Amino acid sequence: MTTSETTAEAVDDNVPAPQIIPKGQHPITNNDIDADALMVLRRLRQAGFTAYLVGGGVRDIFLGKAPKDFDISTSARPAQVRKVFRNSRIIGRRFRLAQVFFNGGKIIEVATFRRRSEYEIAGDDVVLPANNSFGTPVEDAFRRDLTINALFYEIEGSTVIDFIGGVDDLNNRVVRLIGDPERRITRDPVRMMRVIRHAARAAFEVETETWQAILHNRDKLLLCPVSRIRDELLKDLCGGASRAWAGLAFDSGIFYTIFPFYRHTLIEHEKAEDNKNRLFAVLSVIDRLVKEGQKLPDGLLISLLLVSWVEAELDIKNIQTQKESYLLSRNIREKLAGMFGNLNIKRAMQDDVARSLATLPLLLKHDNGKDWPKWLQKKSYFKSGMHLFQIVKEVNGGPAAADLPFIAPSVAAAPKKTGRQPARRGPSYGGRGTAYAINTKGGVFGFRQH
Repeated sequence: MTTSETTAEAVDDNVPAPQIIPKGQHPITNNDIDADALMVLRRLRQAGFTAYLVGGGVRDIFLGKAPKDFDISTSARPAQVRKVFRNSRIIGRRFRLAQVFFNGGKIIEVATFRRRSEYEIAGDDVVLPANNSFGTPVEDAFRRDLTINALFYEIEGSTVIDFIGGVDDLNNRVVRLIGDPERRITRDPVRMMRVIRHAARAAFEVETETWQAILHNRDKLLLCPVSRIRDELLKDLCGGASRAWAGLAFDSGIFYTIFPFYRHTLIEHEKAEDNKNRLFAVLSVIDRLVKEGQKLPDGLLISLLLVSWVEAELDIKNIQTQKESYLLSRNIREKLAGMFGNLNIKRAMQDDVARSLATLPLLLKHDNGKDWPKWLQKKSYFKSGMHLFQIVKEVNGGPAAADLPFIAPSVAAAPKKTGRQPARRGPSYGGRGTAYAINTKGGVFGFRQH
């Protein structure tokens, strides 16, 4: 489909014609697109399908950043994509899409244009039922969360197609929910976390109506499946802008919705301001490490997030002996079981977090610039505790933590696959899941039913 055909299709009584930004009037060129993604786009269009680069890839290139992903939307159905690319598989249950594999573990995701559920557009304010309807490009744009993520890039004419005002918001550095913010948040409260994440990462302002809707609905996050909140949180922590994210999360109140136990530490405690600055300092080090290419394990991220709370509430600086460290570990473990009930953190990870935090004061005590005590080096938690120690030492004014031997991949990392993939089909092949994914019954977003 050409740009003119797309424009004609979009014009009706309810939807305005898209803004078509021609080559030379925007900063994106085909040279900015990953070679494999460009090949996927060309082959789909050669096969007679409409295909655009969409979402975050368009947004990031427009802003002069290197995209992490190059996602593609197309008129081709998943099975048709599978026929075009034998090095692909179909994943998903609620909505199926294709993953095209390349050497080095690279995955290009190809999704069919979708439309919003009719219930989201005009239904009552209740949990959405499942809806897997395919749609047109304009329908696909309007079903997305944010205006800045609803842009399409067409490779033939090197044009940007904007159905929803995303280019203006990029130029004005604004994050805005598409449609009525109150309704969109009610439909899926996790959208509040995405607004804050993108505002933090891009240093954008949150549009006024969107911000007010977040303030009014922040407690609705508690209706979401715990696995979704946890996964979104880990994206916030490992995205290189956790310090800015925390500031917006505090201002909106979402931080205390997710971590109610931090309310005393950061608001009511006699050293609340110092505790908050301590947390900010820890998050700043995390951001530096992430930007330098370090992949911090999820357990370490959670431990770092808790340093300020542990120091303020459990007085770990006075821990002197192994016995005291052991008792502290038990105390932290017991508290974590209740504190993280809304995040579904696995018990094994809670145990690792408790041991690392309880070991921290011992490492600080025995840090003399020389060899560590042999009894301490023999502990199973010594290595993971050292990661936390080196980062906290930097926060304390010590040398910068560097060349940390982080082994565990981030929770959202793609499986490493190389070469041609087997031609297996169907949901039994599985897809990319998180390390702690759980099956959740409910509406289209898995909300708990009340």
